[in-house]
Amino acid sequence: MIDRLEKEVDMLERHLQVLRMVIENEPIGIVKMSNETGYPHHKVRYSLRVLEEENLIEPSSQGAITTEQTSEFVEDLDDKVDEIIDKLEGMKIEDAAEIEG
Repeated sequence: MIDRLEKEVDMLERHLQVLRMVIENEPIGIVKMSNETGYPHHKVRYSLRVLEEENLIEPSSQGAITTEQTSEFVEDLDDKVDEIIDKLEGMKIEDAAEIEG
């Protein structure tokens, strides 16, 4: 159960790293992103596809570029991450005594 959540978080981290690279280096291609991140081409390509489906990037002849929605997403990102952290914090079982009742 937790393993699946950890894999999702790892994938989200990769997507956000790819998005950050596009923001900082646009236009940027798969090969450069793969070389700089160490992620294989197919994983970078998948992250780019996900980001494109979310309308956060779009392809150009020189490589991936940001869209009009990118800045709004980035502005809201910290608040959304904080909300998720709070939710996860609330799931913690702080003391084994709580379980033993």
